[in-house]
Amino acid sequence: MEYSDAHLSKILKTTKVIACVGVSTNPVRPSYYVARYLTLKGFKVIGVNPGHAGKILFGQTIAASLSDIPKDAAVDMVDIFRRPDAVPAIVDEALSVFPVLRTVWMQIGVTHVAAASKAEAAGVTVIQDKCPKIEYQRLFGELRMGGFNTGVISSKL
Repeated sequence: MEYSDAHLSKILKTTKVIACVGVSTNPVRPSYYVARYLTLKGFKVIGVNPGHAGKILFGQTIAASLSDIPKDAAVDMVDIFRRPDAVPAIVDEALSVFPVLRTVWMQIGVTHVAAASKAEAAGVTVIQDKCPKIEYQRLFGELRMGGFNTGVISSKL
């Protein structure tokens, strides 16, 4: 799956509220630091994880499911940190509860052709097997010479 830089850039420039399905409260987990980074870049990120429901992460209450996110949250992107076999149910739920949903974004290693086709048929843009944090850094000049900047600053510098 190839996506043009212009396409990815447009998504990242127009997205405001992201539901991050599979978020972790553990700072070494990718779902945590991706959600943190996106929050620092001005996105409102609402975590979704039944095991952490009710906890506060980056100023937002973690929801048990997409359906538990307040309707006035205006989620326009769902970022999926789950195994591919979980994607169809997530897409179905997202399509049923978010009237302004514009993008379903599946993280690196996550693809599901049938779920993607269903979302696209409903007019939703789908990105598969990519990370919005990495793409944001790449497209907006935030990658470092040594690799990916995860937002961690070493005290040894």
